[in-house]
Amino acid sequence: MLTRRTLGRLAAAGTTALAAPALAQGQWPARPIQFIVPWGAGGGTDYHSRTIATLLERELGQPVTVVNRTGGSGVVGHSAIAEAAPDGYTIGAVTVEIGMMHWQGLTRLTWRDYTPIAMMNLVPAGVQVAADNPWKTLKDMIDDIRANPGKYKSSGTGQGGIWHLAIAGLLQSVGLPPDAAPWIPSDGAASGLRELVAGGVHIVPCGIAEAATLLRAGRVRSLAVMMPERVPAFPDVPTVKEAIGSDWTLASYLSVMGPKGIPAPIAKRLEEASLKAMGTEEWRKAMEARGFGLHPMPAAELAAFVEKSDRDLGGVMKALGLAKS
Repeated sequence: MLTRRTLGRLAAAGTTALAAPALAQGQWPARPIQFIVPWGAGGGTDYHSRTIATLLERELGQPVTVVNRTGGSGVVGHSAIAEAAPDGYTIGAVTVEIGMMHWQGLTRLTWRDYTPIAMMNLVPAGVQVAADNPWKTLKDMIDDIRANPGKYKSSGTGQGGIWHLAIAGLLQSVGLPPDAAPWIPSDGAASGLRELVAGGVHIVPCGIAEAATLLRAGRVRSLAVMMPERVPAFPDVPTVKEAIGSDWTLASYLSVMGPKGIPAPIAKRLEEASLKAMGTEEWRKAMEARGFGLHPMPAAELAAFVEKSDRDLGGVMKALGLAKS
């Protein structure tokens, strides 16, 4: 038979158990945090992630361990973030590919399967041509492509990659077929830029930061940047809107997100810590050292940005016949 004392102990234990989640949340973070990177060590996403992880350790008072979970064209790492317990102890780098993979039929995950925390950075697409190219403006390029569809080749990533969609969307925005400047797949921007300088291709619509060394050396020229405003590091390069009146914009992005359902107080603490870290001199110097700009965004602004990016990328992929969903 249960005594009154035993019943009292059971009731107290139940009360303690019910209070435990609230207590744990109130003490958050009480243990190390894992930061998942869906891409390999040494790349731009890894560089941003390791930099922010170091700064978050200082802000949160707990170790932030970076773990690279590669594979499946980004699906493995993005899935690991989305499927983690929504307790704030697993976050990661959610990149522009989350707005592409589900259209390609690689995963059902979309940005809505995450808790947006903060934008780490944007890599605006620029329209690069060789320095000796007769095109002096973006209008020159578009007019020539319109007069000679299929003649001029573009490159800078694999088929259906982010920079392929950049040029296809630009062409589509001015009433041209998205394949009017045929795409030559490459291993990435660096490979595409080498081909551009060598004369193998005519256009490389990669991140303007990726072309910075060649731009400053006078070996390539950027005709426009696909952003609403000019990029501070390249103030003489006009926006697409300024150059030809098109509203087309596109940037690769790197964001901090966690699994969907992180409690609001913890998500807010992560957002505040991330934005504070990205406001430090250490972050600014780290970005300048690699030629990256500074584009922090709070959670609400990040959510609006990735929603538009997802919609824009899907539209271009459908036009190219690359969308399966």
